[in-house]
Amino acid sequence: MVRFYAEGRRVTTARVATHEDQVDHERSGAGLFVLSLAAGAFVLAQTTVVPGLGVLSHELNASAAEVGWVLTGYLISAAILTPVFGRLGDMFGKRRMLLVSLLLFTAGSVVAALAPNIWVLVAARVIQGAGGGIFPLCYGIIGDTFPHEKRSTALGLISALAGIGAGAGLVLGGVLMDRLSWPWIFWSGALMAGVALIGAFRLPESPVRAPGRLDLMGVVLLAVGVTAPLLGLSHTASWGWGDSRTLGLFALGALFLVLFVLFELRTSDPLVDMRVLRRPAVLAANVTTLLFGFGMFGVFALVPQIAQLPEATGHGFGLGATGSGLLLVPGCLAMLVAAVVAGRLIIRMDPKIPLVIGALISAAGLGGMALAHGSELSVALLATLTFIGIGLGMAGLPNIIMAAVPADKLSEGTGVNALIRTVGSSIGSQVAATVLAGSVVAGSMVPSDDGFTTSFWIVGGGALVAAFAALFIPRTRAVAVQHEHEVLDAIESLDPLVESEIARR
Repeated sequence: MVRFYAEGRRVTTARVATHEDQVDHERSGAGLFVLSLAAGAFVLAQTTVVPGLGVLSHELNASAAEVGWVLTGYLISAAILTPVFGRLGDMFGKRRMLLVSLLLFTAGSVVAALAPNIWVLVAARVIQGAGGGIFPLCYGIIGDTFPHEKRSTALGLISALAGIGAGAGLVLGGVLMDRLSWPWIFWSGALMAGVALIGAFRLPESPVRAPGRLDLMGVVLLAVGVTAPLLGLSHTASWGWGDSRTLGLFALGALFLVLFVLFELRTSDPLVDMRVLRRPAVLAANVTTLLFGFGMFGVFALVPQIAQLPEATGHGFGLGATGSGLLLVPGCLAMLVAAVVAGRLIIRMDPKIPLVIGALISAAGLGGMALAHGSELSVALLATLTFIGIGLGMAGLPNIIMAAVPADKLSEGTGVNALIRTVGSSIGSQVAATVLAGSVVAGSMVPSDDGFTTSFWIVGGGALVAAFAALFIPRTRAVAVQHEHEVLDAIESLDPLVESEIARR
């Protein structure tokens, strides 16, 4: 926490050099644990439910289409609320809004565990979607209150959890389904988020604020603009990409997103500051994030499917839900190590260097799986290579965003970046699902080996294009120093009454 000393009506800092003035190393370590637990709870909830969709359909007497809303409702809610919570965090305090986000996520998890029917479960998942605000708020807290030398590593770790949690969720969901029962999928999330909620009360609050009002019209326009295409994406496997309903939803979403951009450029308190988003570093980083999400979740969609196909197909491994998830465990652990290493390297170099290298490594891993996915060992090794690349790349992205946006727009900027990653993930998953559905051998209902090969080439191509897009990101290392000065300027410009309250605490 920043230490303030009163001198008459003026409040000054005891030390003004760097973010080391705000928290000591022990507190930042404990804070990182709390933030990691919060982020982990949210990302696990994305995929723990996947192995149990069939069980939910049977237990709650629901159709496949109704059960699909357990995933779709959560995805849409998180996509909408992520930038909203980011903006609110910049306005009212990042720690305060993190507490609200965790509280809603925990409540939604408890209701989901107790749900008596499918529609109560879907409503609970929509409430859980408020956890989408966790990531931009974690980034903002790290950027505003962590020591400079720990910030890059912390940002890399939280970013890597986006991928690690998704893979671990498949394993955890399978184990809970096999050993316990479906409500434990949600009790586990409630427990993690509840512990993080308690720990978050001890986090320091950022002194940086962006006063204003919540742009409700912008929220409505963004909600329709995001919901319509995500709904279309969620049905592409059954409707097809060329179906009039799919194209109509895409067109509706595009129309509202255009209206959203035009409105945001004209309002005095925008939900998303478009002038910041069109900065070269931010724009290129967001394009890269979209492509990274495309490749990352393409793997999560493909590996479990090929692992669970019967061995009689000639290209399946005949594993259960738990076994298929275990194939991804080495990769998830490797991603964690790669993210930490990249975070330390970023202190000394331009963040786009590990980003470009990571994208190329991911493309190589995915290309390798296109050529050699005939054994469990080859898939596990190549998936691990892919995840090493994702870990390197994901560590660089939030550092680039943080360095490129003003201090009082930090959660807003990272919130939009998280939204774009969600959209990229949805596109990657649905493209893979569509290609596999189109490759089903007549009369067998089983995707062909060529379908998996094509899908791996497609998502690998996305990673390769991500590397190309990252080359256009301007050098951002020096801008990080500017962010520190902006934080200090914001501290010095606080209202004296607010400063006195911070000093008292």
